[in-house]
Amino acid sequence: MKISALFQDSKPVFSFEFFPPRTPEGEQQLFQTIADLRSLKPGFVSITYGAGGSTRSRTVEWVRRIRELGLEPMAHLTCAGSSREEIASLLDELTTCTDNILALRGDPPRGSKEFQPAPGGFRYANELVAFVRERHGERFTLGGAGYPEGHPESVSLEADLQNLRRKVEAGLDFVITQLFFNNALYFGFVERARKAGIGVPIVPGLMPITNLAQVRKFMDLCGASIPGPLLSRLESVADDPQGVLEVGVEHATRQAAELLGAGAPGIHFYTLNKSPATRRVLENLR
Repeated sequence: MKISALFQDSKPVFSFEFFPPRTPEGEQQLFQTIADLRSLKPGFVSITYGAGGSTRSRTVEWVRRIRELGLEPMAHLTCAGSSREEIASLLDELTTCTDNILALRGDPPRGSKEFQPAPGGFRYANELVAFVRERHGERFTLGGAGYPEGHPESVSLEADLQNLRRKVEAGLDFVITQLFFNNALYFGFVERARKAGIGVPIVPGLMPITNLAQVRKFMDLCGASIPGPLLSRLESVADDPQGVLEVGVEHATRQAAELLGAGAPGIHFYTLNKSPATRRVLENLR
């Protein structure tokens, strides 16, 4: 089923994102988490690449397993570490197990600060989107990334918005935002996008905070900020894991409720391969 059809309904679309496990134990935990969240009936489930495209060879396997669990999968596809020929081959495989792709530039390999395209590969996500459309037409629903606070490598919010417009013009059907903790950033981003002529659904990406050290790391990696009052509350319970979880779930619930009340098309949850926080936020909303 194409995700684009879900956004034509009036009901909000809830979705979950997972990252590739590094060990057999991690893989077992991942699919247990997916099974645990299946009862929440997400619209779709996505699985990311490792840094630099390092888990590309297993993408198809994981996508197939997600579909076997009765969930709609969305495969991440990045430019990182892949030539055009390798991407073309992977696309052909993905036609057998999914209708949906999240097309991204991807992050540099671990330890590198600057993205370098693979020989014969792509430098920008809009080139990847155009390549998928050229080869497969409307066979896939294509999603892409948006950055309410701007991409860390972008010189300005306006330049970042023009990059997004190029991706949409190349063939994106919808956008999922990078995580954020202040809804004003999302509302401002959507307003600027609409004024720039970007009309596709823009889905807010939320991450319920369960670990303060972990969220600081994400802030450094993706350039996301955290409101001072929220940070103060988290710091006051930093030595109490359950306390951090309670604060994180409460904040994410209030975020999601406000976003949906203002007309957001759904919520994309960055789960960190764990189910309790995401489950509690959705149960609170429902």
